[in-house]
This record gives sequence, structure tokens and C-alpha cells, in this order.
Amino acid sequence: MNSKDERAEKPRGEPNNLRELLEERVREHTDKNFLFSESDASRYTYHEFDEAVNRLARMLASLGIAKGDVVSLLMPNCVEYIIGYFACFKLGALAGPINSLLKSQEISYVINNSEAKAILVNSEFLPRIEEIPEELPHLHHVIMFDDEAKVTEEFAREDEKLPGVDLEPDDEAIIIYTSGTTGKPKGCLLTHQNLIANARQIARWLRFTEKDRLLTIMPLFHMNAVSVTTLTPLYAGASTVVSPKFSAKRFWQIISDYEITSFGSVATMLSMLLTTYPNGVPENLKTDQLRFAMCGSAPVPAEVLRKFEETFNCLVIEGYGLSESTCRSTFNPPSTERRPGSCGMPIGNEMKVVDDNDMEVPDGTLGEIVLRGENILKGYFKNEEANAQAFRNGWFHTGDVGYRDSDGFFYIVDRKSDMIIRGGENIYPREIDEVLYQYPAVSHAATIGVPDKLYGEEVAAFVVLKDGATATEEEIINFCRERLADYKCPKSVRFVADIPKGPTGKLLKRELAAPFKNS
Repeated sequence: MNSKDERAEKPRGEPNNLRELLEERVREHTDKNFLFSESDASRYTYHEFDEAVNRLARMLASLGIAKGDVVSLLMPNCVEYIIGYFACFKLGALAGPINSLLKSQEISYVINNSEAKAILVNSEFLPRIEEIPEELPHLHHVIMFDDEAKVTEEFAREDEKLPGVDLEPDDEAIIIYTSGTTGKPKGCLLTHQNLIANARQIARWLRFTEKDRLLTIMPLFHMNAVSVTTLTPLYAGASTVVSPKFSAKRFWQIISDYEITSFGSVATMLSMLLTTYPNGVPENLKTDQLRFAMCGSAPVPAEVLRKFEETFNCLVIEGYGLSESTCRSTFNPPSTERRPGSCGMPIGNEMKVVDDNDMEVPDGTLGEIVLRGENILKGYFKNEEANAQAFRNGWFHTGDVGYRDSDGFFYIVDRKSDMIIRGGENIYPREIDEVLYQYPAVSHAATIGVPDKLYGEEVAAFVVLKDGATATEEEIINFCRERLADYKCPKSVRFVADIPKGPTGKLLKRELAAPFKNS
């Protein structure tokens, strides 16, 4: 097996856009169940799902939403979320998922920066929109979207046609925000071709067929859930079950009830399942149809992987990717050929390791991972500086450090950036530092990631107070909680006399991390 496997080739006659992909699958699998809701036991056939998408698309069109407009999505995992995505795709609008863990001022930035004209919001999160103090000049419509049937009832005429719109493969379909190294998130522009290509790459590499049923338990504001467990089963003519959130106690019951064949996860989830079910799956539950768990975001500790496979008789297939690559760029083979600790092989895009001069390095040598292919983002929204930095010499530079072995397997060992990965969520310290500097008593601040058994990494802050000023750890953490999503907030604050710096002023983060290694 290698990166030029025949499964990576683009098939002839593949749909040019996501509207065509959905409509093609509806013709092929009209009455087959496509989408299940674990929260209320409802289900949609391919035809029923398409009709729901059309109803919402007609409603959005009646409000003036057209090709190229952005519609923000702020919801928990639910069927309405997926309907919202596809309604945008049908109109040629851009779906703009918003991380539901964000606070009002963070949400405000995403809405304003993306120039969203409308937002579909679940009532659970409506207060966060109402709390936004600043103007949202581009936002014309706030639509409470708890129940698709009720919201779109007046647009339920099946004979009413959608507005005609020409959609090309390179048209933008999603704008999704990634944490930014400069403190402000960047909007990744993903095209219809990006999304279809990644779904094809995943489906073919992992050998998904129409018989598979995937579990969407990762949050739908991340590309993992959108690409791996929503678009991939659609591409394969399979089905998916959407669950509101991960619950270790209910997990195996869901796998059994819905006969799940695969699910997406992060290492933290696997650890929690081992803690909750140390003796394996309860005997009364059916899990023999489960093929494997897909895992990404950060490497799975070798002992966790071994124990999980041994305890639950379920392979763990590790992969690598980022929002900028739509989602997955690599996966291990879905068999015993996989390499624990490796993120696998390229599943359709090109991938290599380069030095600081962008020259490819020999196998086994550390360097920066760079990518090229159909699934790589079109660019960052209105951010030419970031585009120039990321797209150099024809390759997308990930900022991740790794190597390739002689058999073609890739390994990620570090990040060039300071990014922290906590339980699958990407966190950039600069964003937290900027909030810490807003606290009146703080003179200097620095945030780092420190090892954590459950989450992989945890957020720790180092603070130098102004002369004569006082503050407590609790006060500073609470200050951050008012301005940042909880997962970004420091879980510990250490007061220090100075923050070590090198000759050029660069923070010496290894020195900052030393006390945690010894504690």
C-alpha cells in the first residue's frame, strides 16, 4: 500500500459540487435511511433528508441568502446542524460553523470577520448572541433553529423550486475558523471540491461501503465530524447517527442499538471509555459489527491504544489532518498493517517532509510536514499575509514537525508553533496571553501546554505582577473565563518574578515547563 494507491484516483463522472452529490445519492438510495438522531430516535431517509434541506434552502433564499453569502451555524450536535450545512451547499452559500464553546466576544469576532449575513442558532445558545455588545453590521437575520419542521413549515411546498445557481468545484462551501498564532482565528475557505475529495479519499482508504453506519459524536463545528462521519458516509451511500455529545456511560449502548461500524474519536475519549468500562463491553450489548475507531487530533499514547484494542476488541486507526486539509490527510491502513504511534500514510494528497529551505529531507530525518492536493484549502479569508506564509513553493506548510520512515509511514513528533492540543481542541497561547495582559495587575504573561493524563495537554499560565499589585490564581482564571471559552482558560497560574527569554527575546518555554515535569 502506498500514497499512489488506485483508491486515491478521482473517479470519472464524480459530482462537481455537494448539491449534485446529495441529489445523486438520493436517486440511488431514495428510501434508505441516511441520518439518525440519537437524542430523539428520529430518522431521515435520503429522500426525506433532501426534502428537509430543500425546505431550509428555500427559506434562506426568501431572506435574501444567495451564492457567496455566509450563514453562521451555532448549534449542538443535531440533525438540524447537518440540514443547515447542506441547505447552504444547495444555495452556493458558505456554511460558517461556530464553536459552541466560545464566549460572546469570541463569537462576535467570527461573525464579523466572516461577514455572515444570517445565523442559524439553537435556543440554548441564543443568549450568547443577544449578549454581544458590539455591532454586527453584516448580520441581518438571527434564526432560532431548534426544529426544522416548525421553522420551515411555510416553505414545505414540494413543487416550489430552489433558485437556480451555477456551482463549480472551486466555489467555496465552508468557512471554518482555526485558532490563530497571532491571537485572532483565521477563516479557512474550503471548496466543494475540497469536501468531496476528502470524503472520497477517506471512504476509499478505509473501504467504507453502503453497508456502513458511522457515529457522529465529535462536534459538528469541527471538520472531523463534517468530513469523516457525515460527508464520507454520504459519499459511500452509507448512513450516520448524530449524537449530541460524547458520554462514556452511554457510548456502548449507542454502538449496540444503532449497529455502528465505525466512529470518530480523540485519545481522551478512548481513555475515558477504558476508565468507565475496565472489564470491556457489557455482555448484553452487540458490538461485533464494529470495525474500528478512527482517532486523530493528537497521537494516542501507546499504552492507551494497546489497552483499548485489548479490552474492547476494536482496532484504533490513527490519522492526521487539520482544518486546512479539509480534515484527514493520512490514515493508517484499516488492518493489522497499521503502525501504532504513526499517523499513517497519505490517503490521496501529496505529503513530504522539508527543511527550513523547503528542501525534502531523507527518510528518518525531522522536518516540517507540507501538503499538496485536492483537499487543501483554497486560502484564508481576507488574510493575504497568512496565505503567503502558508503557501510557499507550491505546498501548504502545516507547522508540524515529523518524519517519514522507509516504508512510507509518517510520524508527527512536535509543532513548530506553540499550539496546545487539549482533548482534541486546538488552543493558541497567544490568544490567552492577550487576555491575561488585559488584567490590571499583570505586567507580563506567558501560556504553555503541560502534560495531562486525560486531556493530553492542559493550559498553564505564568504571570509577572506589576510592582505593588496583588492577584490570586482564582481571580485571574475567573477573568479569563469571562472572556474565553472554558477549554482555553488556564487551569493553573504560577506567579513568577520573571519570564525567561533568549537573546532575541523569544520565550524559553522549556524552562517554563520544567517545574511541571518535576511536580
